[in-house]
Amino acid sequence: MGQCLKGMSKDGQNDQFSPVVTGPGSGGSTQAHSGFHQAYSLGAKLGSGTFSVVRQGTRKADQKKFAVKCIKDAGLSEEDKDALETEVEILKEMNHPHIMNLIDYFEESDSHGKHHYLVTELLEGGELFDRIVEKEFYTEKEARDLVRLLLDAILYIHNKGVVHRDLKPENLLLTSRSDDANIKIADFGFAKRVNLAEQGLSTACGTPGYVAPEILEARPYGKGVDIWSVGIITYILLCGYPPFHHENHNMLFKMIKKGDYEFDSPYWDEVSDDAKDLIRRMLVVNPDNRETAKQLLDHKWITGTDVSTVALTSALKEMKAFNARRKFKAAVQTVKAVNRVNKLIGGGAMSNN
Repeated sequence: MGQCLKGMSKDGQNDQFSPVVTGPGSGGSTQAHSGFHQAYSLGAKLGSGTFSVVRQGTRKADQKKFAVKCIKDAGLSEEDKDALETEVEILKEMNHPHIMNLIDYFEESDSHGKHHYLVTELLEGGELFDRIVEKEFYTEKEARDLVRLLLDAILYIHNKGVVHRDLKPENLLLTSRSDDANIKIADFGFAKRVNLAEQGLSTACGTPGYVAPEILEARPYGKGVDIWSVGIITYILLCGYPPFHHENHNMLFKMIKKGDYEFDSPYWDEVSDDAKDLIRRMLVVNPDNRETAKQLLDHKWITGTDVSTVALTSALKEMKAFNARRKFKAAVQTVKAVNRVNKLIGGGAMSNN
């Protein structure tokens, strides 16, 4: 789960907010509905957060299935509400084959209070890394093809003047169980617009292990933070473990700020020099020297036709172990969050940490 790190401050501007919208992938009317429950019915729970639940939704007009993020307004701080407003407005602008589509958004009140409903396409394939570890055979070319799709989507986002700020394995989803390669970027909860100055953001947001050094240094930052995160993901895709890892966050952050990583033998012995060169161009501590998505898409590893199809056996083994640890930590954090909220509610107070 992403988080806002210490040193949080407000940044960016919100556009005019519309209480009910229909997004670019809906193929439906752009007129406002009479209400969420008139247009959709809710089904099984797909996931949950501290103040939200994701359920499967069915559009009554055509019985098409979607994912619906249901958020209780009572649990949100003013900053949370601003972030939600920004997320919806940004998603409304997105229309790309590798970015999750927002279909509808509703803001409604009933006897239980005010609720927000974000209706998105239902990505039934699950998380990318979960699918990879199910494989018996996995190659550098497969990793390359995924990175190319990811960079293409990031270029689109950046050209829209938006920074995602929370790229990580949990936010890379597959469209279906039958397709191993069609990924979509999800969760724009930390996304922000950037000014022409490029380095106009200051909020310390992200996920430990994927966060860029300039964020940890509390320096103004821009689109480069997404490129750093793609570099981390690419590294993991090729060897199965992250370039920076330490159980102590302070030690982890020191490693990230130094850019202290290696291509360890024997895990990287079967990976091409071109792949390593691409990673070196992304995991650059100084964001001024970090390449852009457009530059990276022209790299010969991305454009090449002779990328290795030799099995990355050790990478697959390492990724299975990494993925298991990642899932366990996520489960522990969810339990801690629920217990914290329950304690706060029991004490007659509510806050957002």
